[in-house]
Amino acid sequence: MSKHKKRKTSKKKKVSVKRMKVEKNNSENVVITKQNSKKENNTRKLNKYKVKNPLATIKRLLSYLRKYKITMIIVVICILVSSVTNVASSLFIEKLIDDYITPLIGNMNADFSEMIKLFMLMVGIFVIGIVSTFVYARLMVKVTQGILKKIRDEMFEKMQSLPISYFDTHTHGEIMNYYTNDTDALREMISESVPQLISSIATIIAVFIAMVYTDVYLTMVVMVILMVMLKIVKNIGSKSAQYFVKQQESLAKVNGYIEEMINGQKVVKVFCHENKTKEDFDKINDMWAKNSTNANMMANILMPIMGNIGNIQYVVLAIIGGMLAINNINGLTIGAIVGFLQLSRSFNMPISRVSQQINAVSMALAGAERIFSMMDELPEENEGKVTLVSIEHDGDKIVETDKNTGMWAWKKIQKDSSVSYIELRGHVEVKDLTFSYDDKKNVLKSVSFYAKPGQKIAFVGATGAGKTTITNLLNRFYEVENDKIIYDGIDVNEINKDDLRRSLGMVLQDTNLFTGTIMDNIRYGKLNATEDEVVAAAKLANADGFITRLPDGYNTWITGNGESLSQGQRQLISIARAAVANPPVMILDEATSSIDTRTESIVQDGMDKLMKGRTVFVIAHRLSTVRNSKAIIVLDHGEIIERGEHEFLIGEKGVYYQLYTGAFELE
Repeated sequence: MSKHKKRKTSKKKKVSVKRMKVEKNNSENVVITKQNSKKENNTRKLNKYKVKNPLATIKRLLSYLRKYKITMIIVVICILVSSVTNVASSLFIEKLIDDYITPLIGNMNADFSEMIKLFMLMVGIFVIGIVSTFVYARLMVKVTQGILKKIRDEMFEKMQSLPISYFDTHTHGEIMNYYTNDTDALREMISESVPQLISSIATIIAVFIAMVYTDVYLTMVVMVILMVMLKIVKNIGSKSAQYFVKQQESLAKVNGYIEEMINGQKVVKVFCHENKTKEDFDKINDMWAKNSTNANMMANILMPIMGNIGNIQYVVLAIIGGMLAINNINGLTIGAIVGFLQLSRSFNMPISRVSQQINAVSMALAGAERIFSMMDELPEENEGKVTLVSIEHDGDKIVETDKNTGMWAWKKIQKDSSVSYIELRGHVEVKDLTFSYDDKKNVLKSVSFYAKPGQKIAFVGATGAGKTTITNLLNRFYEVENDKIIYDGIDVNEINKDDLRRSLGMVLQDTNLFTGTIMDNIRYGKLNATEDEVVAAAKLANADGFITRLPDGYNTWITGNGESLSQGQRQLISIARAAVANPPVMILDEATSSIDTRTESIVQDGMDKLMKGRTVFVIAHRLSTVRNSKAIIVLDHGEIIERGEHEFLIGEKGVYYQLYTGAFELE
């Protein structure tokens, strides 16, 4: 039996009084424990949101830069040039004061030509710095968008390979958060944080060298104050980073809830559930607001603290520098003091920027880790080697062809490399099938049945009886043990999943239409279908009548899952989509349960045409739609309790008879 994540269900479970008491006692013990160690638990709660493996995440992000090696080299060079020009301005100030301004004081006949040359040199260096900044900023935009495009492409490609169980256990909003907020955090880090970090580090190194060159004693004072600043940055920055990660987690929950409410807005209004949903949203939104407040509060107090410490440092350096200059210690001049004060400013600013970027980097790494966790999910297994090919007959011999003959065969490569063909007929056998989504509760229990080519098999039973699970397993949305499902004499586990699903057409209760024309939506069943094939499929499904009455006919543009169309019209398009695919086996899952009786007769007529000559599995609550089935299988809690044709089951006067006559009703 395969292990799978628990399937979502709305069915309520009964809990014994004894179990409730145990859970209550356990809950009380937890409360007492929390009260006794509140501080410890708060610390654990914060640590929970730390990036689990930042080095591995950074290394993986760096792998996306390989394509941009030359560009990044140019960026780094431009950043270094820009940083050096900032340091050069401080050195120019020292030279300007000591070599030009001081000697010229009181000299009415002074020659200002040398000073003008110095100014021009400074202007030239500043222009180089501005151009360097402009160049690396433009290049980083290109690098950032290229990396994000590649990540989004890989995410979407990965999403297509994930099993259905992944989407059963993750909300749409949570998945959308990977494409929006998490990638946006990455954008901010790559385009802004990374260049600023490189620039800041380069500036710190260059300024430090310049400070040591100017005066060692004043540099030592700066280092002492720097130790205090780093201590503050470490304490506040680490807490702020943790809260920013927590903020992203809360944002994902908010997006997930909003997405659910948008999709279910009609249900909310029908049941007057507005106040309850508002209360639930307020709780989630309050948590997001609380986490955002904590994160930004910690981040915003950092800059004022750093700024004030910088001001204190400025005053201390001015006093000490002035004393050294007055006493002519170490040959310190007025120009050197002014230049050093400017260097100290240049030294503090990048440290403040680094502390600011810690939060953005932490948030981005947390988002990247979530993205990579999705990209590292195990893809849907597809080890089947048997493929589906188009064939034609040459006498009694099956010949593979590239033509669309409407005839198909399973192509099986033997161990000795020889090829055998088994004509696709739609013969399905299920043998003693037991299945569980979570390896705890069996959804199906020793289910066995068969469907011969061209037969119609109906599944009847209450919600949760296991009807849809059977169709999911036929499509291999979930895995089963070998030799439990046999298709045309082949174990379905040996068949390539794409080829298996090409042979199985599905019409579901919930129709899914996509933004585009009606023709595009029908052609979704067969992407290379011609217009004539699309029209023929629509006529077969009884959809051609209403489509041709639309303003633009088959070119009518639909959005929002076809909300401008009625439920019956959407279902007819869904049937036409299955018809254009022309599969030999059809699965109809509650296809008429959500439409009115008149429309049902139209839809049913379309489905009858579609089912003709095919093996069909039908799940239906309206038992009138399954009367002509070759076999009707009644399921209850995952077990087959009755089977047979309609007349036979009516004569037995069992569960099916009671359901059909209205003594029982399906839930």
